[in-house]
Amino acid sequence: MVKLRLYLDACCLNRPFDDQLQERVHLESEAILLIIKRLQTKQWLWLSSSVLRAEIKQTSDEEHRNRVLSLLAYSDETLRLNQDSRGRAKVLKTLGFGTADALHLACAEEAKVDVFLSTDDKLVKRAKRLSQDIKVKVENPLIWLKEFIDDDDFE
Repeated sequence: MVKLRLYLDACCLNRPFDDQLQERVHLESEAILLIIKRLQTKQWLWLSSSVLRAEIKQTSDEEHRNRVLSLLAYSDETLRLNQDSRGRAKVLKTLGFGTADALHLACAEEAKVDVFLSTDDKLVKRAKRLSQDIKVKVENPLIWLKEFIDDDDFE
């Protein structure tokens, strides 16, 4: 059986530590925790990146930063930026993606992940609008997980 290959951006990893009083935040957090459970048990593969680690390390709150960094222990592989991914990120920036998002997308494309997950609405909307120009499916984790469950692929 081929395992799903996922890339979670920093927004996803931070979501379980955000204010849970907002319904959307709470639901996205639950979806991310279910996804992380699958990653921890190695039912799915998680590809992270040096870009993700660097972004998380910029978190000013030390306790929050350490909690999020601890999640990276469950990643199956950490992708390093190379000349190709840097070049691809430059192209993605010309399409309107921010620097960090372009770097994340370039790493995810290079790793040939099945889905790139983000709770950043602007990123998801731009990626969907430009789906013919990017080489990875980009989804909100709550919406993706619901569709995954509805497809009866969730055991």
